[in-house]
Amino acid sequence: MSNTSAAPQNLGPRQPLKVSGNTPPPSVPLAFFEAAFVGLIGCGIALALSHAQSAADPTADATVAAAHLGMLATLSMGILGALHQFTPVVTQRPLRSVNLSRATFLAWLGAAWCLPLGIGFELEGVVEAGGFLAAIAIILLIVNLWSALGARGKGAPVVGLRFAVAGFALTGCFGVVYVFDRSGNWFDLSGHVVLAHASIGIFAWLGLTYVSVAERLYPMFFLAHVPGKRRSGMVAVSAIPLGVLLLSPGLLFKLTALAWAGGIIIFAGLCAHLLSLASHLKHRKRKADLYFAFVATASVSLLAGIALATASALLIGRNHHLGIMLAAAAVTAFGGWVLEAFIGHIHKVIPFVLWSMFRSRGIEKNLSGKQLMFGDLYNHTIASIVYVLLSAAIASAGIGFATSSPSFLTVGGALFALTGALLAVNMSAKPLQLLRAGTGRH
Repeated sequence: MSNTSAAPQNLGPRQPLKVSGNTPPPSVPLAFFEAAFVGLIGCGIALALSHAQSAADPTADATVAAAHLGMLATLSMGILGALHQFTPVVTQRPLRSVNLSRATFLAWLGAAWCLPLGIGFELEGVVEAGGFLAAIAIILLIVNLWSALGARGKGAPVVGLRFAVAGFALTGCFGVVYVFDRSGNWFDLSGHVVLAHASIGIFAWLGLTYVSVAERLYPMFFLAHVPGKRRSGMVAVSAIPLGVLLLSPGLLFKLTALAWAGGIIIFAGLCAHLLSLASHLKHRKRKADLYFAFVATASVSLLAGIALATASALLIGRNHHLGIMLAAAAVTAFGGWVLEAFIGHIHKVIPFVLWSMFRSRGIEKNLSGKQLMFGDLYNHTIASIVYVLLSAAIASAGIGFATSSPSFLTVGGALFALTGALLAVNMSAKPLQLLRAGTGRH
């Protein structure tokens, strides 16, 4: 199967991810991406270690810690890297400051690890420090993106990213309340409250960012031109945040009708996203490759999440434990949707970013002395192994929660950790070799 080994000139006269001089230095997104790989390792280890508690109660501190490593240190870290790279591309306006980008990375890195470690080891001071750092990171991000996203702009990617940043801020505010509640005990952090928070983070922040950016990336990476007006993308980025505005309060205050209304609207938005994907697949000129496999499998995970969430809502009144476990499995599947898509895109994005960096440094040959291609920047066999391991990890963790099986959770956690380790090595080994070789030649 072909992948990103195609020559750069086949993608047009300009680099797709470097449409203007507005994008930040490669070190900015790459720092977020590499940190996300480490976060995946931590999430996998935490899930494997907490398998017994997770199988019994998905709201236990150990499980919540593992989930936060997945949502904060892995998914949010990676999505933040994508935001810093693609916001200037879709808006044609630069970030306010590269220094703000680096400060955001450092603040979020501290928050993404302090919060789960503090929760897991019951270190309230560490949890509070993590909450403070998260608030700082969110403020820095908004300040940095304000001029780009606040300027006049239209289209699904721009509109969706505006809503997504708002969703990120709302998720953070909800989380800060959690942090202070751990000391004040203002309210009971029961399952429906946790789901209300998770629904914002998964759909209005992580999922919406992916849906928005995908509207720009699908045409490039599938080499697809969809004729006519692509309305499905705009429907997706509008319906998803609207649905969350109903679903989250409905879950929080146990307003069943409101929650169902919100869920149906989110479902409509997700269907619009899948319709957009189907349109690009129909008109693609690139043959099925590893990227195709990642994106298609991500969609399967999304559909599984919808089915599990529906089953949870229907059964929780009659069997509370089963309903909660199915809800945890649904969250895992929805997280798997974003993670699978993110990792698939990473195998395209990082080579583009690195290729641009190497060319700017005068490095035009690969290690064999031939013209440097995007596909020369990582090992394709390892990438295929990553796809298999990641897909198996998501399935195993989801089954583990749905069936209350510690064994499946242990396997899922181990596979997540192994996937993160392979990603970290595969996305850095060849570039480092090439950089050393290029430096030696000069």
